[in-house]
Amino acid sequence: MNYLDKKCWICGKEENIPFKCRFCGKNFCSRHRLPEQHACVGLEQIKQDRTYSGSPGYGSTGTDDVFKDALKNTAKYAAKSAVKGVGRNISYSMKNSPSMAIIYLCIFSFILQIIIPGYQQAFQLVPALILSHPWTLVTHMFIHADFTHIFFNMLVLFFFGPELERRAGKKVFLYVYFTAGLVAAIAYSMTSSTPFTPVVGASGAIMGVFAALAIIAPDIRVYVYFIPMQITHALILFALFDFVLLGSNDMIAHTAHLSGILIGLLMGSRIKRAQARYGSYNDTYYRR
Repeated sequence: MNYLDKKCWICGKEENIPFKCRFCGKNFCSRHRLPEQHACVGLEQIKQDRTYSGSPGYGSTGTDDVFKDALKNTAKYAAKSAVKGVGRNISYSMKNSPSMAIIYLCIFSFILQIIIPGYQQAFQLVPALILSHPWTLVTHMFIHADFTHIFFNMLVLFFFGPELERRAGKKVFLYVYFTAGLVAAIAYSMTSSTPFTPVVGASGAIMGVFAALAIIAPDIRVYVYFIPMQITHALILFALFDFVLLGSNDMIAHTAHLSGILIGLLMGSRIKRAQARYGSYNDTYYRR
């Protein structure tokens, strides 16, 4: 170390072991060794750089930015994981449960009704237009009038659809569901006094599922307006309700409900006989 390196840059005092500033690189005595004591230009420059760039290490600006970035990344990862998890659950449910697949399709269709003008009109069933719009015999089952309509229909299907799948098989469930829905639509169209009034909803198909399950497992207990009763008694109550209100102008397709119930009873009886004959629940009953 030469002579100049031992002198303080501010006062010129010579030190055997001078202090070298890590910000500006100059040598100082013990009195002027702190950056604040020698108006360190290097320190000021670093302060400005960190303030503008948000670099960690000075004040709280950089640390806060790093912390915020970490939170954002964590939130993004959590959101992506949640979406993926929901997607996997929906995909799994749709693959393994036809009734759950129908529920998701009905919900998706209901969203499309809200955001796409004319969507409902294209898929609802109008009895007078069946020959020119035959697809509506099926598509009307995925259309619902309002939130209350879809909520209660899907709630019933959620509880009793998987139960019929478990007891009779997935293919048999689909067979019962769509047969009851189609027959209910045709029966309503043939008996409607207002053929240009559209009908929507899966009620006829769901009543068919409910009736078939009542035949297969009559001891199942259900709650009707919070009152516990056997499923057969609930079915009789629903059927009487629809029968009494036949011909009323309450905007409910009672003939469709009754037709769905009739088909469900017939198919449920056939399934039960097949179960008694072959001693198992499977999807082969209707191929024998």
